[in-house]
Amino acid sequence: MSISPIRDEATIAIRERVYVDAVRAAGWGLGVNFALMIVKLVGGIFTGSSALIADAVNSIGDVASALAVRGALGVAQIEEDEDHPYGHTKAESIAGLCVSLLVTFSAGLLAIETAKRLGGELIVPGKIAGVIAAVCAIAKEVIYQYTHRVANRLRSSSLQAVAWDHRCDAIGSGFIAVSLLAAPYLGSAAPWVDPIAAICICVMLMIAGIRIFSATARELMDQQADAEMVNEARQIASQVGQVIDVEKLRIRKSGLEYFVEIHIEVDGKISVSEGHRIGHDVKDALLIEMPRVRDVHVHIEPHE
Repeated sequence: MSISPIRDEATIAIRERVYVDAVRAAGWGLGVNFALMIVKLVGGIFTGSSALIADAVNSIGDVASALAVRGALGVAQIEEDEDHPYGHTKAESIAGLCVSLLVTFSAGLLAIETAKRLGGELIVPGKIAGVIAAVCAIAKEVIYQYTHRVANRLRSSSLQAVAWDHRCDAIGSGFIAVSLLAAPYLGSAAPWVDPIAAICICVMLMIAGIRIFSATARELMDQQADAEMVNEARQIASQVGQVIDVEKLRIRKSGLEYFVEIHIEVDGKISVSEGHRIGHDVKDALLIEMPRVRDVHVHIEPHE
């Protein structure tokens, strides 16, 4: 039994706020990434730092990722239609998957290109490259902290992917800063510091991309929601009048929202009409008490 969702103004406001916060976080990430991309690229060209240029190219990917996530969040809010009876919420998850693939692929290419330069003439970039990298690291850590908090609160896979990318960039830029500022004092080893730092950054990005891909793929395969949410839904349903037990409960995440399939046990001697009413009550309770739930499918089972 699936009934048209019923919601009060409070739950509608919470649901809308989820998307407002997610879009804002994606927008801040886009703006910061674009600004840092320009700074790193110009700084890398003028100082001759391959590590800084590698970081700038990664920021180009970050800008593309932020645009993809921003667009996906817009698509995810489109209501159900005949071709998409469950809505478009998985667009957000698909964006997270695309970000992970982009991070992994671009990092691999950068590592290969940087490794090729090891056989040629190596130079020691100026200290200004290290200063630029240090400023970028601080900026990236700040935007990571903000995006990470929003992603955790909303349980957003795409924002988690973007946040982790911010953290990798912060670590990478910090590593570049330390390496480049120390390079002039390392003697004959100094020319090797910059390209090796670039390769290390690429490896870290590839590992992060694989982790993000794995987490988002599990979501797209309709993995069961976390135990805390499942227990909350079970408790809400059990408190509805005439519900004897919850036989089966499945909750799958779809973007920033959830779909619930629940089997409840009622007295087998009651009428079909009465069982239908109880199903309505269970669904209404779940939708009102759990605003992130988009829809609920209720099965009525006779209690043995």
